[in-house]
Amino acid sequence: MDTPLRRVSFLPAFLLALIAAMPMAWALWAAASQVLDAQGWQALWTDPQTLRAWGMTLWTGLASTALVWWTMAHLLASGFIRRQLARWLLHVPALLATPHAAMAIGLVLWLSPSGWALRLVSPSWTGFDAPPPWPTTQDPWGLGLILALWLKEVPFLLWVAATQLQREDLRRRWQAEFALAQTLGHTPPQAFAQVVWPQLAPRLRWPLLAVLVYGLTVVDMALIIGPASPPTLAVLAWQWLGDADAAMQAQGAAAAGALTASVAIWAGLTVVLLRAWSGLRTFASKGSLLQKTLPWVGRFCGRLPPQPNGLSSKHWHSTASLSCGRMSGLAFAIGGAYLAVWFALAMGSVSGVWPFPQLWPSLWTSHAWSQVLASAATVWTTLGLAVASASLCLVWSVAWLEWAPRSWQRALRPWWLLPLVLPSVLWVVGLYSLALQWRLEGQWLGLLLAHSVMVLPYVLLALEPAYLAVDPRQAAVVASLGHGRWTYLRHIQWPLLRRAIASTWAVGFAVSVAQYLPTLYVGAGRFATVTTEAVTLASGAQRSLMSAYAALQMLLPVLAFALASWWGRPRQFEKIGPMKANT
Repeated sequence: MDTPLRRVSFLPAFLLALIAAMPMAWALWAAASQVLDAQGWQALWTDPQTLRAWGMTLWTGLASTALVWWTMAHLLASGFIRRQLARWLLHVPALLATPHAAMAIGLVLWLSPSGWALRLVSPSWTGFDAPPPWPTTQDPWGLGLILALWLKEVPFLLWVAATQLQREDLRRRWQAEFALAQTLGHTPPQAFAQVVWPQLAPRLRWPLLAVLVYGLTVVDMALIIGPASPPTLAVLAWQWLGDADAAMQAQGAAAAGALTASVAIWAGLTVVLLRAWSGLRTFASKGSLLQKTLPWVGRFCGRLPPQPNGLSSKHWHSTASLSCGRMSGLAFAIGGAYLAVWFALAMGSVSGVWPFPQLWPSLWTSHAWSQVLASAATVWTTLGLAVASASLCLVWSVAWLEWAPRSWQRALRPWWLLPLVLPSVLWVVGLYSLALQWRLEGQWLGLLLAHSVMVLPYVLLALEPAYLAVDPRQAAVVASLGHGRWTYLRHIQWPLLRRAIASTWAVGFAVSVAQYLPTLYVGAGRFATVTTEAVTLASGAQRSLMSAYAALQMLLPVLAFALASWWGRPRQFEKIGPMKANT
């Protein structure tokens, strides 16, 4: 709701909307014109790989999304009940900073037949003198891809959900309702399931759709650790779009359209389910209908024993809360998996000759890092694109949230978030056509435009909850003292939001670093980034160089989050000692 204390500027807001909407609309129009080619669709359905690849896409995408949602709900309930959520969130930025490709490469280094998992087992137990022919990576069931997506998306969804719980207005109201439900005889998990979760789940629909869309349309992770026969439909679309034959390109565009249709159907079902959960909250007061309808929701933290006779309600609730320790073990397991991935990347980047089944390499070398340093242009291209796109999107988001009317923000929010809920291969088709028509193909400016389109929804999604949670009464106090809006922004609001702004910039930086398809197509092969090099090397036999690029791909976002943490630290005020009386 707009108030007189908030300055609404229609002309700047219109210009901001035009600047962001024009390239998106142009790209979507160009993509639609290619997707609707009838010959491409005919070739798609006659190809024997299509249906099998489509089935693999649905299996890996839906299974990973369901696991991510279930895990996030359990961890969130446990952290909320045990009041450990703030402590857990201190470690989430390091997990978010790990790019998808680096996670997939690290898992390959562990799970491959010659990886760390088998090397840790004594050869006398396994009897293997050579790597066994096991399909532990790129398995035909897609289990490796599901594992990688699960590990990578849980921290993202948990972080977005935690930003909602950290809003002062929502936090106070939900904690009061949570405490009131316990006074009525509900256990802490029951109170969370019937009071907090039905209000929180609908607010996570856009992040959940982003996880679903990524799982259904991911290309880089599927190339590294996904199934190969058949591959996912997104990988097939990527292969067809890169073919020199125009007919194969039309078939790839049709595959992108098929992915878009799948995403639209499953996204609609997801929204309907979330609205149904929200509607069940109305009946939460009638017994345990919500818990009976969705049994697993009421048991986030494990099955609770009935209250024994003679045991006080306070002691029973304390015992119920302690059962959430199982979820703490799950959180430690996810953190341990990330540590294992980082360890594998670090060791792999300095390993030389390493015969199987030796646990440690026979030769340690820094040759891979020397090659990385020799390609300084790749690193500087990655840094330049990440800094520029994250900064542009952050400035645009702050200006949009400050100047645009609330009605405009609500109406256009789905449009700004379209890059999250449409397949990346579809955006690549449109962005490449846009770059050709605007004569930006193979130019740094065109690459920056493509990265900014993909980074903007993440930046806006990360900044909006914190920005809208600022108490508007602070502006009234500043205005009553005779100061203008700019003084309020510069001395009150932006300093209060400094941590949120810094972390949002780091998120945009990490998203830009992880971009693979836009860099590959819009850059026309003239620009190499750390991500494109890591994914390309993943299909070769240069383990040390692949690990070095993957480690660097992870290190750059880690440094960005560390910089954001330092810049967003609370302000320290000098303590003034007691005044001495004059004698």
